[in-house]
Amino acid sequence: MSARPAASKHSSWVYTEQLAEGADPFAEVRHRAAEMGVEVVSPAVAATLTVLSSAVRAEAVVDVGTGVGLSAAALLRGASPQAVLTGIDPAPDSAEEARRTLRHYAPTGTRHRLIAQQAEQVLPRLAAGSYDLVFCDAGAQTADQCTEDAIRLLRGGGLLILHDALDQDRVPRPAVREETTQRMRGVHTRLVEDPRLHSTLLATGAGLFVSVRRAA
Repeated sequence: MSARPAASKHSSWVYTEQLAEGADPFAEVRHRAAEMGVEVVSPAVAATLTVLSSAVRAEAVVDVGTGVGLSAAALLRGASPQAVLTGIDPAPDSAEEARRTLRHYAPTGTRHRLIAQQAEQVLPRLAAGSYDLVFCDAGAQTADQCTEDAIRLLRGGGLLILHDALDQDRVPRPAVREETTQRMRGVHTRLVEDPRLHSTLLATGAGLFVSVRRAA
């Protein structure tokens, strides 16, 4: 079967994104984030996070780059009813907004702790092999270290999810040689070739790179 024309692929992507917008439960959070000038994950990405969290029945979750808490709320929405989420973001103001979001949107019974520090300071202190899902939304500059730390933290069958894996859609364009784009391409190659993982790239939003930690 021949590949579809690029225009058809784009239409499919737009349809996927718009379908999620119609069922987005986080409209109020998006409005608040827009007023603050803070970027948040798209409705389609949020929906995918909920589905993936539900698929692994996540009980211990790490959210790197929590921001105003939308991604954390989406992850907990699909997680185990007793799930505990560790949110990491260096901005103290973001932590208060994230608490506000989670008070309203985190399911009853789930718990969270929010740490206002750089991820590279926090992740090495977390227990290896103790987490079901790690979501990294900290940008291409820290993606390499964040993903390596995440692999150490994951149990067998646990998920690593890297947001903006297409670096604002620059990765697929060979002529783009920006440092962040080349760095992200390198992360893709390393994860695909890592024998500890099964990996794939989803075109949802600005790209989600998803890896499963193989059982020992």
